[in-house]
Amino acid sequence: MIDINSKCHMINHHPASAFHGPCSTPVARAPGFLILRHNMSIKRVSCYIDGFNLYHSIHDLGPNCNYLKWLNLWSLPSAFIKSSQEKITNVYYFTALAHWLPEPKERHEEFIKALSFYGVTTILGHFKEKHSSCKACGATWKTHEEKQSDVNIAAYLIHHAHLNAFDKALIISADSDLCNAIQLVLDTHEDKEINILVPPNRYEITRELRGMVGSFKIKQKHLKNNLLPDVVTENPSGNIIARKPSKYNR
Repeated sequence: MIDINSKCHMINHHPASAFHGPCSTPVARAPGFLILRHNMSIKRVSCYIDGFNLYHSIHDLGPNCNYLKWLNLWSLPSAFIKSSQEKITNVYYFTALAHWLPEPKERHEEFIKALSFYGVTTILGHFKEKHSSCKACGATWKTHEEKQSDVNIAAYLIHHAHLNAFDKALIISADSDLCNAIQLVLDTHEDKEINILVPPNRYEITRELRGMVGSFKIKQKHLKNNLLPDVVTENPSGNIIARKPSKYNR
């Protein structure tokens, strides 16, 4: 784990199944990621997810698609790898909690618990309060701006490349602010491969990112095929880890 600053918090849990497979052998488990020894030329793939970028792209699909927000972020990137040649070894979810909105915060925390059970590491940033005003009437109001996600993604991507923690990185985002970090990794680690997984209906605004690396569209079918169960339970005890919020029901 890298100490970005005191406001960045990591939530990390990996099921045993995430660490063992016929084509990879765990050799070091540092907090927040797993470094695997090469075996049978299987590429280690890490995925870095811009949480709000993905969330808002799904939200923009309309209320009938709210159920797609209950998404398994460990299995989703698996739809974009060659399973015979590549293996998902780490998934990082970058987000922040809206502490001033109790119900959305509660849904978000339930989602994070479910993701954690499946092996996703959550990296929490924060929201910054801003004061806005209307120049015409003078009215003022408070807004909140999510901070750190793009910086955190860039920092973790560069750090993990330096540690040789992956062979290939998948980045789920449409944020061109990541271009410099991606270019730095490509310039200093010629053996690393990076692909962009473009969130739904964000393809046109990712020209700059797509001009640098390979890209794939995340379509609704990918979301539908990678949903979390309504109730996430721990086997064999049957303990309930998380429940899908009612707002995400069809």
